[in-house]
Amino acid sequence: MWRSSLCLRDGWRRLLNRPSGGPTASVGKGANIPFPFRAYAPPAERKRFYQNVTITQGEGGFEINLDHRKLKTPQAKLFTVPSEALAIAVATEWDSQQDTIKFYTMHLTTLCNTSLDNPTQRNKDQLIRAAVKFLDTDTICYRVEEPETLVELQKNEWDPILEWAEKRYGVEIGSSTSIMGPSIPARTREVLVSHLASYNMWALQGIEFVVTQLKSVMLTLGLMDLRLTVEQAVLLSRLEEEYQIQKWGHVEWAHDYELRELRARTAAGTLFVHLCSESTTVKHKLLQE
Repeated sequence: MWRSSLCLRDGWRRLLNRPSGGPTASVGKGANIPFPFRAYAPPAERKRFYQNVTITQGEGGFEINLDHRKLKTPQAKLFTVPSEALAIAVATEWDSQQDTIKFYTMHLTTLCNTSLDNPTQRNKDQLIRAAVKFLDTDTICYRVEEPETLVELQKNEWDPILEWAEKRYGVEIGSSTSIMGPSIPARTREVLVSHLASYNMWALQGIEFVVTQLKSVMLTLGLMDLRLTVEQAVLLSRLEEEYQIQKWGHVEWAHDYELRELRARTAAGTLFVHLCSESTTVKHKLLQE
């Protein structure tokens, strides 16, 4: 499948083992491939039409080729990513598709399309403000007053994250049982805005994506700073739901599917952020057979 100089899956496994982010996309001439896009409904599955997936480096970055056709975005822009590591990750998504292309599983490809096309036409400041706005409804800042067992569970599991964030960024956050939520100091917002401004536009797309999955800025920052693993962040974001499941039982197929999907999206978004924040090139010796 891959050129002899690239053993994709082996190289990708090495990347994963590193310490803990209606329209169509045309592929060259004569092919229009529906894409998953956060601004649109997921497209239907499609029969796989290509054999080989390769990466080439162009003037604007790294490109993905399906056979001899260059991948393009829903807005027909050349699909070009800034790092070789991210290109390998995206190529893996395409190469791992079997007889049927399941676009809704290709979260990295979707995030790249969002970054390239910027369908909502937002600038860096708007992306940052959109993420920080979630502070007002942050999952781990909202607490229940009863039952006592859940109150204690939230305190034991969520308080350490808030304490870490307050110490890490030198801010005050707090929590509340009020329906109005906690009162977040203006300085806290300013500090977090300044911190997020250190990320590039691509990484910010990934950060906002993870924030919307977890409904929490605090858990997302914990992921980006490697304070939390994906599994930990997902479980913390679903703490009350998991408590109810333990108490009342669960619908096996529904709850299991939802949990796995949330893990997949959160993992993809987190990986996307880290790969977009790196400027290094993958060493080819890691990708050789």
